[in-house]
Amino acid sequence: MKSNFYSNMQRLHYAYIIVVALLFGSCAVEEERPITVRGSDTMVAIGQKWAEVYMQKFPEATIQVNGGGSGTGISALINRIADICQSSRPMKKREREIIKQKYGREVIEIPVAKDGIVIYVHESNPLSEISIEQMKAIYTGKVKNWKELGWEDQQIVIYGRENSSGTYEFFKKRVLDGEDFDARVQTLPGTGAIANAVAQDKYAIGYGGTAYSRGIKFLAAKATQDSPAVPASELTIADNTYPVSRDLYFYLVKEPQGRTRAFIDWVLSDEGQLLAIAEGYFPIRPIKLRPETALTK
Repeated sequence: MKSNFYSNMQRLHYAYIIVVALLFGSCAVEEERPITVRGSDTMVAIGQKWAEVYMQKFPEATIQVNGGGSGTGISALINRIADICQSSRPMKKREREIIKQKYGREVIEIPVAKDGIVIYVHESNPLSEISIEQMKAIYTGKVKNWKELGWEDQQIVIYGRENSSGTYEFFKKRVLDGEDFDARVQTLPGTGAIANAVAQDKYAIGYGGTAYSRGIKFLAAKATQDSPAVPASELTIADNTYPVSRDLYFYLVKEPQGRTRAFIDWVLSDEGQLLAIAEGYFPIRPIKLRPETALTK
């Protein structure tokens, strides 16, 4: 009997050791593997800069950041291909429901920065402002020639984002009131691509975030035809007076732990938020901003 008792106790002891080893081993793997971030092309520049600076400060961390669009990032999050989804739009009800059904909990939404959707024109374009009504007229095909806006008799070359983009979704909802884009809109896979296309075409127009500026200029926006024109700036986007501004998000399917939590906490710190400003984005909360400077590059 004693022999059987001690034999059973020994087996329980070994089982306990194996369970503990597996638990700690799992934690170690969780801590050692890279943090994967996927999603919004609008956010890819700041996501990569956050990762670069954070890894310089904390060499033990590895963070991999890729774009592809907000919809792509949300799909990656749902399928656990990404730890963090970067999204330039709020997650849709159906997407939230899928996550709840699959993981038994609500998705975690963390606003991490703000952005203004600005209208890009070539740097030689004489226009300085545009109303939301005029934006809508151009992108739905009601206005097709620059002479209708007081410039040359030339067709407007229109660029926009692909429909997997959060920027596309936001622009369609906020500016077009849900109407369809005109068939003449040329879609490109990324805000940088739109900015580059506009920079190379005198008669082009595009839209996107404020982090891109070479060879283009931003038009001040008017909420209505009779409203004052408001340039996109740190101040006007932080206080929501710029009429086409939005939050940018991190989404997760579980509470962040360990290095993932430390990285997100740093992104939300003053250091992370000031880095967002330096990269052409805006802080999610009021912090000590630099003197207000309009972004009319």
